[in-house]
Amino acid sequence: MTDPSPAPVRRGRAARTVGTVRIVGAGLLGSSIGHALRLLGVDVVLDDASPAQLRLAVDYGAGRLAAADDRPVLVVVAVPPDVTADVIERELRAHPGIVVTDVASVKLELYLELRSRGVDLTHYIGSHPLAGRERGGAISARADIFAGRPWVVCRDAETRASDLAVVEGLALDLGAMPLEMTPEEHDEAVALTSHVPQLIASLLAGRFVGAPEGSLRLTGQGVRDTTRIAASAPELWVQILGANAAPVVAVLDDLAADLHAVADALRDPGAPGARRAVADTIRRGNEGVERLPGKHGQNRRFEQIVVRVDDTAGQLGRLFGDLGELGVNIEDLRLEHSPGAQFGLAELSVVPSAVHEAVAGLEERGWKIASVPHA
Repeated sequence: MTDPSPAPVRRGRAARTVGTVRIVGAGLLGSSIGHALRLLGVDVVLDDASPAQLRLAVDYGAGRLAAADDRPVLVVVAVPPDVTADVIERELRAHPGIVVTDVASVKLELYLELRSRGVDLTHYIGSHPLAGRERGGAISARADIFAGRPWVVCRDAETRASDLAVVEGLALDLGAMPLEMTPEEHDEAVALTSHVPQLIASLLAGRFVGAPEGSLRLTGQGVRDTTRIAASAPELWVQILGANAAPVVAVLDDLAADLHAVADALRDPGAPGARRAVADTIRRGNEGVERLPGKHGQNRRFEQIVVRVDDTAGQLGRLFGDLGELGVNIEDLRLEHSPGAQFGLAELSVVPSAVHEAVAGLEERGWKIASVPHA
């Protein structure tokens, strides 16, 4: 198969991206961009160093194979970090005057490397969509993974407004929220919000390797939430962390100091000030969580209602239907199911003003409420 079957075009809005988009790298992000653009009716050309990966992405409908007469209006480089600079340089030379962007998760080292090579970066704009999944490859690609997610765009003094509009238009077409940052600002931000959390998840999950089987049977949803990203690919993260080493080390050093302080307090929990040190650590975490943006990037507080859900087919659908009839919107959802139990717990996040109506309405419909917010 050389060409994908026609993608169903999403109606209701026109694409800002007009013309052919060339995507180099047919993995998770590259293929997901392809799927999203094709839903808008955009012509997508795929390229990849792996013929098998390329054919798979084409078979899944992320785009078509390149042709000799292709004239892209935008090139997106979505390859592993250790070859990103090489591919950007090649694409800039192959498509003079055409905007080239990338999706690499570290920006400063890449920019400095291209500068050191003397590459003309007039039409290059680094970018980074803050989106992904635990599993990679074209087989895991989805058109909606960028929806509502930040998409960092790194401009400099030489960036043309027209070129910037092309990259930001791509982000908007994919449902993302473009944010302008310098490469330095970006790398410091992702060290704190992405790279160090990956290490923390991996370090914690690594403690389970030698843990007794009986201990692991006690794990709940909190552990799963904390370690979810520990399933990420080591080969990719070695490259990412190495490229952003200095900002990551700075965060790790601060974190290590905090860990040592808590450990010192717990070595003698009865000592003066020990309990306060532990309490302050938990409290500061509360304050930090409150600062995290919620759905659609809002800094908004939600309340949690925990509902018992029997482990039978259709129960979640019935719960959602009942909430819909009550006019209560679910802002977020977390499910917990203990091994061997015949029921699970659904933690529903709703706006504070909807708590009373939701609890009363669900109880009237026979649902068992396991927990409600404190008055």
